[in-house]
Amino acid sequence: MGDRSGGQEIFQLFSSTSNVFIMRRELCSWAFYRAVFAEFLATLIFVFFGLGSALRWPASLPTVLQISLAFGFVIGTMVLTVGHISGAHMNPAVSFAFVLGSQISIVRGIFYIVAQILGGLAGAGILYAVVPPAIRGNLAMNTLSNNITAGLGVAVEIILTFQLVLCIFACTDSRRTDLLGSPAISIGLSVALGHLVGIYFTGCSMNPARSFAPAVIMRNFRNQWVFWVGPLAGGIIASLVYNYMLYPNIRPSREKLAILLGTYEPSDVCWNEEPEQCKRRSLDCPERVNHRFSM
Repeated sequence: MGDRSGGQEIFQLFSSTSNVFIMRRELCSWAFYRAVFAEFLATLIFVFFGLGSALRWPASLPTVLQISLAFGFVIGTMVLTVGHISGAHMNPAVSFAFVLGSQISIVRGIFYIVAQILGGLAGAGILYAVVPPAIRGNLAMNTLSNNITAGLGVAVEIILTFQLVLCIFACTDSRRTDLLGSPAISIGLSVALGHLVGIYFTGCSMNPARSFAPAVIMRNFRNQWVFWVGPLAGGIIASLVYNYMLYPNIRPSREKLAILLGTYEPSDVCWNEEPEQCKRRSLDCPERVNHRFSM
């Protein structure tokens, strides 16, 4: 009987005219497309500076520490720059993990991933255009090095991306009251940490958009699947571990489904409010007082 009523609720969620209107309202809102553009721009900047730091200039060859810090710095900078606009994912693995964790809608996740791929292509293309041909090399493509097999490369990418996505969920969890530091710094350090180890194995991707962009520009797709399967799998595992094991979200399944479909509309939401107003209102919401483990 319970399963039957649950199925009826889900059917009503899909068929409700008001829910369809809410979905359309999100797609027709300027804030939605502003967030999508923020993902495009942030990924463009990330790829340009990240790949640029790994180019082999004769006057000063890059070191592992330099590359790691550059990737970490640009991620931290972009998180601080567009985090309040789009969440600053800049990574299909992160966006997919957020969809899986019922943090954003499926439609928003798709738009974000497309914007990230296009932004990465634009960043790599600009870098290719401004760098002298003798310096371009393979444009800092991710490759398997030191006799690493494809299977081992996937395993390493899973581990690297797992720690990154786990850090992102923990740093951006609005339920926490003990966050004293900056999420931008923490996430940037997590990216740098991954590069300090991962460069020796795969060049450290953790981000399909970062790997795909130079591969397209250089027309070299050898082992490209490794840099999609590994990061996506790592993000999926991190989402499941954090959202369903380490710090479960006790929202009802109907509410989670509504978020995925883009029909979630809490009573205190205002579509035309500025982000700071929405944040202040959510923090003042009486339902969240003394309920640390719920949203």
